[in-house]
Amino acid sequence: MVSPPAPDQPAATHAVTNQPVPLAPYDASDDPVLLEGLRREGADWAEEGLRRLGLRAGSAEAQEWADQANRHEPVLRTHDRYGNRVDEVDFHPSWHHLMRTAVAEGLAGTPWAEDRTGAHVARTAGGLVWGHTDAGHGCPTSMTYAAIPALRREPELAKVYEPLLTGREYEPELRVPTEKRGLLAGMGMTEKQGGSDVRTNTTAASPTAESGVYTLRGHKWFTSAPMCDVFLVLAQAPGGLSCFLVPRVLPDGSRNTFRIQRLKDKLGNRSNASSEPEFDGTVAWLVGPEGQGVKTIIEMVNCTRLDCVMMSATLMRRTLVEAGHHARHRSAFGARLIDQPLMRNVLADLALESEAATTLTLRLAGAADRAVRGDTGEQAFRRIATAVGKYWVTKRGPAFTAEALECLGGNGYVEDSGMPRHYREAPLLSIWEGSGNVNALDVLRALRREPDTAQALFGELALAQGADARLDTAVARLKDLLVTASEAGARRLVEHMALTLQASLLVRHAPPAVADAFCASRLGGDWGHAFGTLPDAADLDAVLGRALPGGG
Repeated sequence: MVSPPAPDQPAATHAVTNQPVPLAPYDASDDPVLLEGLRREGADWAEEGLRRLGLRAGSAEAQEWADQANRHEPVLRTHDRYGNRVDEVDFHPSWHHLMRTAVAEGLAGTPWAEDRTGAHVARTAGGLVWGHTDAGHGCPTSMTYAAIPALRREPELAKVYEPLLTGREYEPELRVPTEKRGLLAGMGMTEKQGGSDVRTNTTAASPTAESGVYTLRGHKWFTSAPMCDVFLVLAQAPGGLSCFLVPRVLPDGSRNTFRIQRLKDKLGNRSNASSEPEFDGTVAWLVGPEGQGVKTIIEMVNCTRLDCVMMSATLMRRTLVEAGHHARHRSAFGARLIDQPLMRNVLADLALESEAATTLTLRLAGAADRAVRGDTGEQAFRRIATAVGKYWVTKRGPAFTAEALECLGGNGYVEDSGMPRHYREAPLLSIWEGSGNVNALDVLRALRREPDTAQALFGELALAQGADARLDTAVARLKDLLVTASEAGARRLVEHMALTLQASLLVRHAPPAVADAFCASRLGGDWGHAFGTLPDAADLDAVLGRALPGGG
């Protein structure tokens, strides 16, 4: 009789070979594109802190927080044990660890309180790094960041709430806002009958006897992060669609009416709670004049759109690192995957897309930083380029993450790899803050109504004039396309604008091999219809050596 193997001896059939070692711990800031952009856009002072955050983001502990926050999803409690209505959402402790770190690192409203050049760039770079953990908790930090410029339309409210929204303290419990050391902000714009067409909102705002104070009645279709302390909400006042500040807890300590009907069962972003609240006699404070709700929140939209671009670029970088790590440690057909020509083409093509996305993200962050400080040229550039970047980079995200997942083969299709979570996350960024059509049409609207935006865009493109013939041809074609621009062709126009802008940035700032491969494929037409179709002349070794930690 053959004896079974001892308990501490693995069966011969279970010997693990040809599998990569765990990626974590790794340095999420180990990216020359990120660090070069940080310095170029005026936030070199933040590099030491960014590198520290990169090590923390790539740590086994932080990666475990991200996994647990998504496996143990938020749970809605409408009532307490005694039957009292509480409308609270319970999160796994890992969610709070992620949030506490993000807020402490200044990834929420902090830049608005920092009077130094590059503060908004530093925050965006921090998001590009800390986003290697979990995307869901980036929603409340993004909305908190974006709420402040809108809130400033009502100075008395800003005086009370801004110091708390810009702080670095995370206190998740619902309490009187002014009794806390730090606050988070959410938003409630969309309703089921309108979606992005917010002017069709039916939530009604009725003025009270107290100046500036209203009561709301209505039902919001998407209100994210319902455990935030305050919300910016659109509602129809007597003077038209207006913006309001709605706190969860009123100054006297009582709960404001914020009845959460359900949490959304979403494709991705599962760690974050998105809800449908009903307002009925809900107390709210007017932000900005009546009838100017859209104008009041437009600055908020610019901020959150930048974060959509940032998070898409983050997902690209995160999944590229994972794909490169797998390819470096996995062998097939007698060679490591990383050494096989076709896999190198795929990874290099992904690397080009990632570098272009990160470079554009940091350029947009630099424009935002300078726009806040009164640079009118950068204000115009930010207006057009953020909408262009929001359309294109977020559109590229799903295809990118799918290709990166495929680099892992069947291993990438398994939840334990983390790649399915990233893949489910990717489509959100194109939908949030206006779908592709909304952003493409917004670009057309800006071009027609704000001529200085086109001037700012072409001024930016002119900085690379003469450096690459393919880019010069693309700029000339873009000028022709603007003459015949139509709504039906808006996507083609904005796509060309985005690729031309990305190419111009790479021609100016990236190594020649990177810029040449990008221009040859994206502008010159020497490219297929899937990733991994770069021309034979592309310097794959140079592209991968720059893109993958430890070299290609």
